[in-house]
Amino acid sequence: MQQQLDVLKAALQSPKKIVITTHHKPDADALGSSLAMYRYLSKKGHTVQVITPSDYPEFLNWMQGNDTVLIYNETTATAAAEWVQTAEMIFCLDFNALSRINELGEWIRQSKATKVLIDHHLQPEAFADIMISDTSSAATCSLIYECIIGMGDRSYMDTYIGECIYAGIMTDTGSFRHPSTDRKVHQIVADLYSWNVDTPKVHRLIYDTNTEERLRLLGYALTEKLVILDEYYTAYIPLSKEDLSRFESKTGDTEGLVNYALSLEKVVFAAMIVEREDGVKISFRSKADFSVNEFARKHFQGGGHKNASGGKSLLSLEDTIKQFRDLIPQYKDELLDNLRKEKFLC
Repeated sequence: MQQQLDVLKAALQSPKKIVITTHHKPDADALGSSLAMYRYLSKKGHTVQVITPSDYPEFLNWMQGNDTVLIYNETTATAAAEWVQTAEMIFCLDFNALSRINELGEWIRQSKATKVLIDHHLQPEAFADIMISDTSSAATCSLIYECIIGMGDRSYMDTYIGECIYAGIMTDTGSFRHPSTDRKVHQIVADLYSWNVDTPKVHRLIYDTNTEERLRLLGYALTEKLVILDEYYTAYIPLSKEDLSRFESKTGDTEGLVNYALSLEKVVFAAMIVEREDGVKISFRSKADFSVNEFARKHFQGGGHKNASGGKSLLSLEDTIKQFRDLIPQYKDELLDNLRKEKFLC
């Protein structure tokens, strides 16, 4: 990593026109890493623009720099294209393949700019000139912290950068309960207190800021839609477009719902299957050593982490559910083995 950091540091010695982008439907790690890097590079004298390939949850709007983000849509497409085409450097944060950023992906592939990948997902695509990829890292925000400190720029850190970094680490570790929470994570968070990061405030803004509609959707999903496959130690929650419309669902309202299914005592594998305008989106979560990354890659054009991944389907919601249910019996023995591991570990 240090060798790549040295190359990056050299590339940033003179002012550059820089684009920062992240994955579709950014979460706290995606937006947090983007806005932390945005503020850091801006303080160093670079001209920087964050471009997201889609909108993101309103509960992330408190992050410093949010009002400068260019959200890609039909209205902003021309401006986004101009930024990508004229950029001297492009930072790709918290995604491992250009397909994860929709139309922006092909623009960036064709760009002559120096491309920088900073990410922690498995199987990264080799499209970048500078690759800072660490699949053992708990969050991309952790890597942003390591980059800033590793390039000798501790003096550029401040409260706002620290808040963004903390938000990404906190959410991607599941509030520090996932297996990715290691010694390094706690060391980084401890150091963030050097810049007076108000960690309870960040937690409150992300987890304790709900609309009435979002809470009612949660209740409906758990009471009416949760399906438990006891024989296969699996649970899933399907939501249709009509369900989302009934509760006036906005981006981010379904985030975290899959974890309720996974929290069931005898469930090892959980899925959230949501019908959207552009297809069916699926979130997978697992316990112990059951790899939802492999499952998503093999069956649902997805991937991510071993215990947290995403996928998609171009089938109808009903057919996607059927496909999912038809696949599960193949994994019965593996799921049982992992349930035993989980109980032993507990």
